[in-house]
Amino acid sequence: MPESPLDAPDTNSSDRTLSTGGPGGPAAGQIGPYRLRQQIGEGGMGEVWLAEQKTPIHRTVALKLIKAGMDTKNVVARFESERQALALMDHPNIAQVYDAGSTPEGRPYFVMEYVPGLPITEYCDKHRLTMRERLELFEQVCDGVQHAHQKAIIHRDLKPSNILVVEQGDKPVPKIIDFGVAKAMSQRLTEKTFFTEMGVLVGTPEYMSPEQADLREQNIDTRTDVYSLGVILYELLAGALPFDAKTLRAAGLEAILRVIREVEPPKPSTKVRSLGESSAATAEKRREEPRSFARRLQGELDWITLKALEKDRARRYGTPNELAADIARYLRNEPVVAGPATAGYRIKKYAARHRVGFAVAACVVVLLIGFVIAQAVELHRIRLERDRANRERERANRISDFMTGMFRVSDPSEARGNTITAREILDKASAQIDTGLAQDPELQAQMMYTMGFVYGNLGLYKKKTLLVQRSMEIRERVLGPQNPQTLRSAEELAESLFREGRYDEAAKLIRQTLAAQRRVLAPADPDIMDSQVTLGNVLDDSGHFEEAEKVDRDAIAEWSRVRGADDTKTLACRTNLAIVLNDEGRYADAETVDRATLADKRRVYGDDHPSTLLSMGNLATDLGMEGKFAEAESLQREGLAIQKRILGPEHPRTLSSMNNLADTLIKEGKYDEAEPLLLQAREIQRRVIGPQNPDTAVTTYSLACLATHRGRNEEALSLLREAMENGLPPYITSRLDEDDDLKPLRGDPRFMALVAHAKEAAAAAQKSK
Repeated sequence: MPESPLDAPDTNSSDRTLSTGGPGGPAAGQIGPYRLRQQIGEGGMGEVWLAEQKTPIHRTVALKLIKAGMDTKNVVARFESERQALALMDHPNIAQVYDAGSTPEGRPYFVMEYVPGLPITEYCDKHRLTMRERLELFEQVCDGVQHAHQKAIIHRDLKPSNILVVEQGDKPVPKIIDFGVAKAMSQRLTEKTFFTEMGVLVGTPEYMSPEQADLREQNIDTRTDVYSLGVILYELLAGALPFDAKTLRAAGLEAILRVIREVEPPKPSTKVRSLGESSAATAEKRREEPRSFARRLQGELDWITLKALEKDRARRYGTPNELAADIARYLRNEPVVAGPATAGYRIKKYAARHRVGFAVAACVVVLLIGFVIAQAVELHRIRLERDRANRERERANRISDFMTGMFRVSDPSEARGNTITAREILDKASAQIDTGLAQDPELQAQMMYTMGFVYGNLGLYKKKTLLVQRSMEIRERVLGPQNPQTLRSAEELAESLFREGRYDEAAKLIRQTLAAQRRVLAPADPDIMDSQVTLGNVLDDSGHFEEAEKVDRDAIAEWSRVRGADDTKTLACRTNLAIVLNDEGRYADAETVDRATLADKRRVYGDDHPSTLLSMGNLATDLGMEGKFAEAESLQREGLAIQKRILGPEHPRTLSSMNNLADTLIKEGKYDEAEPLLLQAREIQRRVIGPQNPDTAVTTYSLACLATHRGRNEEALSLLREAMENGLPPYITSRLDEDDDLKPLRGDPRFMALVAHAKEAAAAAQKSK
């Protein structure tokens, strides 16, 4: 049984005592005809035991026993009062009292029906009950609470765990348990019932009525239970509480009480919409379509639930019976009391109840009107279909002509026997796209965006920049500057500018794009995450480490919640965070993040995926900065071999890996191995991505460091000056005078002049930002 069927505050199973002995405990686990098997609950004044009755009948029961040491006159009187009150009730939806008595030590007890059921919300979700089935089950709960009220008993702690559902003859039957729980006192502020120092605060926060949360209010009546029933109904329908439990409890006692008393809950339909994609699982448990789930709640179910949750109890349903009656009206398609008393609403409900007659009358009217307009509608439809077909045919012809032109270069008569590469086909297509698709600007922009993306994957960022910039300009003109497709082109342009080392332009554009996306897209849209990743990269490479770290951590937290820790974009953000930590000099922290991310990527993607290789290289960099050169070199050689095979020997990432391996070899003193690697990488970089690219500048910088180790200081100064002129990233230039590889140059005034120039440039960039 998940919860105790008596008046003690709930106790987690991990806190329950399972022994039957102890000081003052029942001897040999036996009380009268009841053999105690296991303690299943404990409250302020009582213990709850699972017991077995042998005579006069054999059955399993729940036995509540007053605690040893708690048998004062006042407590015993309260215990007896509760026992008598429970004995008065006789209802199929309330746990039944069987027996009462006292132990030889004089400790009172009473015996109740043992309810081996599930909380009502768990039962409904497990069995995927429909909205109608949930409402019919809830009506039984209202009937049970109404019976208790007729016996002058107010539950005061109604919640799903105190309403257990059992199956009797294949029919679910709810059983209300724990009557009198509010009378048991406790000083713990837990997820269960709790109390204040000023007076007794009775109930569970998420289900507590406003008057219970007002310590000055002494006049608690039956409408308090109606409010709690309203919260349970809310949870049964929407799959969530009106106020999030974690947020509510994290706010502290005073804030909890204020929210309960003053803050109006959202409509159940509004709550469902706010859950975003996570509401799909909730809809499935109700056998509802995710797209229509919120609409199903909108209207009458919203009205009924919010009337039960009125802050002013005078506006609430007066009794559980009134709440149940309104639910019954809804199920019979009758106007509900909670709804507006408008003529249109009543006619709508009348039509729903008298579908056949109303349909016949409506058909007569519709036929008269429909006959007049049917021909016009059909003519209009035919015209629209014809126009649409013409547009689609024209677009298909344009695509066909353009693609034919792209691949004509591979025709033997065009190629003249030469081998044609995919790169050459792509180059020809990009040169012809301005004229080839001019009649369809939307299609033209999409093709430009796609080809630019491919150029980026090939590491050809200048070509990518030209194409995605044209794509953005066309989309701004045709679709508007706030259109999601326009903003997608803007994000790709910012990413390409960043890869070219044009940090200021990239930072300005990506900030504008991200702000616009947050205005027009849903919070969990993947385009927003792409922009956050790009912003973090730009901030990191331009030396704004603190802001970059915050952007990356915020993105990880948000995306882990929305898509999970193994999502592609979550893993990308974790990779970027580790890079920032490394650039900040926090190498041990970076190693921790990179190791965990690499393990996850190997599991999700496999060893040969480019993203896995990126994390492998980053971890090696961390290890090198910590002096773990042997492990770093091993990882870098493994990753470089895979990159050459997967990405090719001239891909920018392959060349960056060659540079990183050379840096490790320099630190190990293996200068003869490092130098040819660096020279080869720089030669390819100058040819493929150009001399004035940050990656090329970084390789030149590594050659300068190698020259100092070999005592060639003049060569080192020349290489360092070349690297700075060609776009050496700020995260390196800002620490020139701290780099131990350049230590031999620190006494040279020419080197100090270069350092001063770098710091002035960094200060100017910060001021501009």
